[in-house]
Amino acid sequence: MRHRVFGKQLCVKEDHRRAMLRNLAAGLFEHGQIETTLPKARAVQPFVEKLITMAKRSGLSARRAVESRINDRAVFAWVADPNTKDEKKNLHQLWDLPAADAIEFNRYGELRKAPRLVQHLMTKVAPLYADRPGGYTRIIKLDKRRVGDQTDLCILQLVGREEGAQVSGRRSNRRRTADKRTAYAAKARDKGATAEAKAE
Repeated sequence: MRHRVFGKQLCVKEDHRRAMLRNLAAGLFEHGQIETTLPKARAVQPFVEKLITMAKRSGLSARRAVESRINDRAVFAWVADPNTKDEKKNLHQLWDLPAADAIEFNRYGELRKAPRLVQHLMTKVAPLYADRPGGYTRIIKLDKRRVGDQTDLCILQLVGREEGAQVSGRRSNRRRTADKRTAYAAKARDKGATAEAKAE
């Protein structure tokens, strides 16, 4: 019996689960959103929110606490990587990306110097939520399933850094109806303004 044992096991060992949660959190902080399965997103969501709350304190002890819970790795290395396609470079414009000269590769194409994840979390991600007491992430269920086992897929996303209301890329009927109403109201205002101008 798992009395007072917190969290889901996700059918993996403890070390594997810890590494998986750290990697999912690192990808979320780097890209602003990640696509994963629903159980993994629900498992990593409280872990990410605790990290952001710790990073909001922005002191040396907070930095050490964050570093003890997440792997500090190089981020945004794909910005200056010559092998990266232009589509991926243009895809993630959520953060103020570092200059290309801030990232260095050696002559073999291996990464020598790049911005670090914990620094990015403390300076770019945490200040976005300075006035927010919690709820830094949201889960959006997708209408597709993973090919191998047909499990539900979802997007785990940082609140306020999304690119639009419709994540899947399709425009919803609700958005289309609202746009029609806005256009009709603008047209009616223009007609009213021209009628008043003619009357005067």
